[in-house]
Amino acid sequence: MLKTRIIGVLVVKGGTVVQSVRFHRYLPVGAAPISVEYLNRWGIDEIVILDIDATPMSRPPDYEKIQECSRYCQVPLAVGGGIRSVSHIEKLIRSGADKVVINSAAVTNPRLMTEGTKLFGNQCMIASIDAKCVGDREYEVFIHSGKVSTGYSPRDFARIAEQHGAGEILLNSIDRDGSKLGYDLELIRQVVDAVNIPMIVCGGVSHPRHFLEPMDLGVSAVAAANFFHYTEHSVIVAKGFLARGARRLRSDMYTTYEGHDFDENGRASKVSDSILEGLRFEYIPEEVI
Repeated sequence: MLKTRIIGVLVVKGGTVVQSVRFHRYLPVGAAPISVEYLNRWGIDEIVILDIDATPMSRPPDYEKIQECSRYCQVPLAVGGGIRSVSHIEKLIRSGADKVVINSAAVTNPRLMTEGTKLFGNQCMIASIDAKCVGDREYEVFIHSGKVSTGYSPRDFARIAEQHGAGEILLNSIDRDGSKLGYDLELIRQVVDAVNIPMIVCGGVSHPRHFLEPMDLGVSAVAAANFFHYTEHSVIVAKGFLARGARRLRSDMYTTYEGHDFDENGRASKVSDSILEGLRFEYIPEEVI
């Protein structure tokens, strides 16, 4: 059985990593290279960088910034924002990206994913779906940073992306973004049952327990942005909490929160050794990962 990945998402606006709240309010966090370095030190499995200015401003990806970030990145790096051609994909990979995240262009030009897959393999192609609730258990896909409706349901568009060669889906809930309410499980259920490719889910995490819920629905990876900015040692805390529930995780960290419990805010507090008996991270050698 594959291990569930924990992914850190860095939303970049105006060249700065920001905290996003429902795709319309943005609070500055700091420089992207520093955020990448911290996530690496804390044991993240993968990193996604999303430049949300690039497509609305009709500019290409910031290759120099990705080169700089990749110097600090020792895990798979996926990059999205402004990708409109195979040339953009190639330049990002040459700049240090392992994967590309295609959002608006996946709707307006789905053949781009097909062409990218032929040249670089479907393991490099992530189709990003930003979804908003528009009725009772009904959702719609939006592009251009959540501002333009498409008429597609997330379920239907996920199938289209798979048919055009996407190797993975990144599903983000606009409504839950920055809400701290946890993932939109109904949205996840609808999409995970519609495709046969791995799915990453994002939006709403404020406590490590929120990562548990979509794992039971069969997703391949759980992702968060704001949670990893404002919780000290947040990746280690999340993996420590999930390991207590016997979740199969990747972990090669020297520091863990073994011997601790977690309060309602996700902070670690000391507990007795008897509670932790048998609760250990499973070390996975790098060559296996």
